[in-house]
Amino acid sequence: MNPIDTLRHKWQDWTGEEETPFDGDTPAWFISLMVLLVALVALALMRQPKRPHEFMLTVNSLDSQEVEQLPDAFNVSEQPADEAGSDSLAASSAAMAIAPMESEIAQAQNDPLPSEVASIVAPELVEFATAPTVQENLAIKGTAGEGATGAVGAVDQLTEQIAASLEERRTLVVWILDQSLSMQAQRQAIVDRLDRIYKELGVQPTADGEPGQRRANAPLLTSVMAFGKEVSFRTENPTDDAEEIKKSILGIENDESGKEQVFTAVGMAAKKFETFRTHAPLRNVMLIIFTDEVGDDENRMEEALALCRRHAMPVYVVGTPAPFGRREIEVAYIHPDPKFDQSVQMIPVRQGPESLYPEEVQLAFAGHRHEELQRLDSGFGPFALTRLCYETGGMYIAIHPNRVREGKRAGATAAMSARLEYFFDPAIMRNYQPEYVSIKEYEQKLQKNKARAALVTAATKSMVDPMENPRLEFPKADEGSFKRSLDEAQKQAAKIGPKLDVLYQILKEGEKDRLKLIEPRWQAGYDLALGRLLAIKVRTEAYNAMLAKAKGGLKFEKPESDTFVLQPADEITVGSALEKMAKQARELLTRVKQQHAGTPWGLLAAAELEEPIGWKWGEKVSDVKRQQMSGGGNGGNPQDKLKKLEKPKPKPPQVKL
Repeated sequence: MNPIDTLRHKWQDWTGEEETPFDGDTPAWFISLMVLLVALVALALMRQPKRPHEFMLTVNSLDSQEVEQLPDAFNVSEQPADEAGSDSLAASSAAMAIAPMESEIAQAQNDPLPSEVASIVAPELVEFATAPTVQENLAIKGTAGEGATGAVGAVDQLTEQIAASLEERRTLVVWILDQSLSMQAQRQAIVDRLDRIYKELGVQPTADGEPGQRRANAPLLTSVMAFGKEVSFRTENPTDDAEEIKKSILGIENDESGKEQVFTAVGMAAKKFETFRTHAPLRNVMLIIFTDEVGDDENRMEEALALCRRHAMPVYVVGTPAPFGRREIEVAYIHPDPKFDQSVQMIPVRQGPESLYPEEVQLAFAGHRHEELQRLDSGFGPFALTRLCYETGGMYIAIHPNRVREGKRAGATAAMSARLEYFFDPAIMRNYQPEYVSIKEYEQKLQKNKARAALVTAATKSMVDPMENPRLEFPKADEGSFKRSLDEAQKQAAKIGPKLDVLYQILKEGEKDRLKLIEPRWQAGYDLALGRLLAIKVRTEAYNAMLAKAKGGLKFEKPESDTFVLQPADEITVGSALEKMAKQARELLTRVKQQHAGTPWGLLAAAELEEPIGWKWGEKVSDVKRQQMSGGGNGGNPQDKLKKLEKPKPKPPQVKL
């Protein structure tokens, strides 16, 4: 008897009825249903993820204790430490803290341990899905606004970058060094620090095996290059021998040509060492450049950048800060040979600008006031080198011995350093970073916004000097001489008037797109340029108008007065159009001062607001007639004898830094 018949008979015996659920097609349907359910359950179990492990999460009460908030970013000290905890170089992971003063009695605060108040059972954290391989050529942007006070401090920062690379895999570091005379001290600083670098990194030269095998197994290899008018490799092969590396660096001779083929050197390094990135065992390759100029082969930058990005070679540059909005800045040079005159020579050197094209309209202050504000740190390095670092995931470290975190420089300009007067907080300047893009991309951005285009066009047409020491005193011995003096003074204002008009028309065309600017750098740049230009334009035209009005008739209020004096004032008394311009200028400059405080734009706006924008007439007694009778001279006494001077040392020959 089959199983279905057995079930049918048992159902009839139990219920006493002839018909059962097992008659006809019911058994077949029931069996099919069961098979289908079993199949569905089996399939569901196949897709069911493994149940995560559980762990115990304990929540502790901190009672009312104040919790210290960590900063958003950490800064590396610009000052190198000779010794620190665990004998480290940069003290980034030191066991001891460095303090400016040592306390005789160490005091440690023992905070009470938090009490356990609850336990929560939570599932294990879900891991993010990862690809089986990593795309090493993935573009990771680098850092553009780092700073240090000297080469040694910069090397300390680089040591941390090398350590991070070694944690990932074996690494090749290529030192690419400028042969300029001005870089001799920095090359020596690297040599003096090299042993400490290797010690800090915990890297010891390998001793076992054949030379080729030893190099392959070495965690850190180093190669040395030099560039000036020519480019040369100073180590035959990458090595882990610190003595060989130091000897190679010390053997670099000075190049007095004044040429720096830095981008050519980067391209040659990328080609020579590309096998370290393409053939096993793979190594990270870091290119580290020491230089103090922009480079004379910027036309090779795009080629060098493409090679470095293709092979994922980050570029690090230890260089100089770019002057704000300027191509050149004076460098304090003292000839190293003591037989020559040791006085400081100010030699112009190209170290900027920080952007692809200048983005600041150069406008001086009248009467050489605020002259130091023409020499500001931009907060970034020169454009081409900084873009090379930024686009390859590296870092540009701007070094300057007089650097301060924010404000006026510390002390007199150090030898071999740019004459920069003010520095700015990197945390603030990070929001004003230039756009590190290609020429094509940059010009496309200019075409899309008239305010941007107007600012760059106006910047390329400066510098415009205001009236240099405009005449302010006008003696009136008689009507004829008085009018002649007014005519001569008006000529100075007439010289710069057309230049100001050209710049004003350029910037005025971009005013309709000003509200479309969303980047702080472009907002500050345009507002400052138009605000300062309007202020100088009003000041110049008001000066001219006041002189013209005086020729129509001007009388003394006091009978004893004989000289009219034109005095700076805030009010405008010679026309509503100028008054309207003055109001707009103050509004723009006030906006820049308030919204962009702590930046070069804010500093310049504040200085411009301190200058009165108009003029008023005053008077004084200067005894004009007596001076005319005496010939106007002061009758200085001639020197009785010449002071015997020591024979000066010969002037040093002209140099190119």
